[in-house]
Amino acid sequence: MSQERRSEAQVQKEEGNDFFKKQEYESAIKSYSRALKLCPKDFVKDRAILFSNRAACRMKKSENEEAILDSNKALELHPQYLKALLRRAELYEKVDKLEEALADYQKVVEMDPSQHPARAACLRLPEQIKEKNEKMKEEMIGKLKELGNMVLKPFGLSTENFQLNQDPNSGGYNINFKQGPSSS
Repeated sequence: MSQERRSEAQVQKEEGNDFFKKQEYESAIKSYSRALKLCPKDFVKDRAILFSNRAACRMKKSENEEAILDSNKALELHPQYLKALLRRAELYEKVDKLEEALADYQKVVEMDPSQHPARAACLRLPEQIKEKNEKMKEEMIGKLKELGNMVLKPFGLSTENFQLNQDPNSGGYNINFKQGPSSS
């Protein structure tokens, strides 16, 4: 019975592969989904491949979050599945989850150092992550200044009355008050 269901699932998988080759991604997704319903849970690698294939279809349709979920399921079933890990890394990069992408690319390189796209990403992403974090920090400081100015305005003050100086040794900050005309 179990082997019979596995065979039926394989037929659906092949049908999905044919649809994928013809770029009929929605039909391929339906075939892979039917195959997942048929494939017994104890055929872990088969199921991982089906989830990964469905993720590839969703990726082609720019359904990135759904593709990440399918990639996660594939990797839960088969953590050493290189193709699913590479796909998820690429998807994470597309949705601007750069830290997660870098972690996946690093795992790929550990598993197979010959994966040049993953190696290139490991060199490229740290700088992009740094830039993204700097931009977020600047945005946060801007929002904090706006909030500070709202609170200080009734007292005739603004954030311009306060000077932050970073201690180069500890990395901490000292705040100095400077008297003067407030800017509104």
